[in-house]
Amino acid sequence: MLEVSHISKSFGSKNVLQDVSLTFEENKIYGLLGRNGAGKSTLLNIITNRIFPDTGEVKIDSENVNDNDAKLGLMFLMSEVNLYPNGSTLNQIIADTELIYGSFDYAFAKKLAQKFELDLTSKFGKLSTGYNSIFKLILALSVPVKFVLLDEPVLGLDANHREMFYSELIQSYTDHPRTFIISTHLIEEVANLISDVIVLDEGRTMLDQPVEEVLAKTHSVVGPETDVTAYTKGLNVIGHDNIGTIRVDYVYGDLDDRQLPDTVKISNFDLQKLFIFLTNQFEGSRHYEN
Repeated sequence: MLEVSHISKSFGSKNVLQDVSLTFEENKIYGLLGRNGAGKSTLLNIITNRIFPDTGEVKIDSENVNDNDAKLGLMFLMSEVNLYPNGSTLNQIIADTELIYGSFDYAFAKKLAQKFELDLTSKFGKLSTGYNSIFKLILALSVPVKFVLLDEPVLGLDANHREMFYSELIQSYTDHPRTFIISTHLIEEVANLISDVIVLDEGRTMLDQPVEEVLAKTHSVVGPETDVTAYTKGLNVIGHDNIGTIRVDYVYGDLDDRQLPDTVKISNFDLQKLFIFLTNQFEGSRHYEN
């Protein structure tokens, strides 16, 4: 179990993270969502000890990860930051990675390299943005760790390569279950991959729940405007649309036992729409729920 307890971090006068506490359980795939500047990358860097929090701590199985090689060796962070020498070949970087982590799945890495048409004799500095991401993803899926942290993992990948990566991630997870934490803005693409969703907003935790439970509380209420507004009065309406005389109210939360008019229909809406509503409505007056 990976525990983040009361993490806060500021850069100058900007509070990037404010008292964030999260628990990542084993063998789950988490989606870490948030607008630009919400603190996602900062949180992942703190978890992996690349930067230090102002307050709070990170533990794996109740043991602090700070300067703890045994615990840090259980995590791998893939991000857009390039930590490898431009002049090194990809094979050299793989060999160095094996030295750091104790082992490496060479067969799987070679299979992925062939599938993505990546020449492992290439020099790292010569890779395009897309193939830079592909190589780092191959490393992330091939190291023997318990926690794989992916920060915007499909940066520069075309639609075909993104689909290939998602397929390989699921297959790798199925073959060797471990915990994935995926930070991304492509919510629609990962919605069917993740088991739990975390939403950061303005450095705080807005949402932290299993996806199934979250989506069960999304409700699109559609019908004539007067009937819809009367039905949703007092409910947690987080957004709405109007199409002529038809209105759609988007409700997040439990519905009570009030009588549903024959003219009104209710269905669920998706994770991306929920994210947009939660992070854009009520600027300066946000609704947070753990």
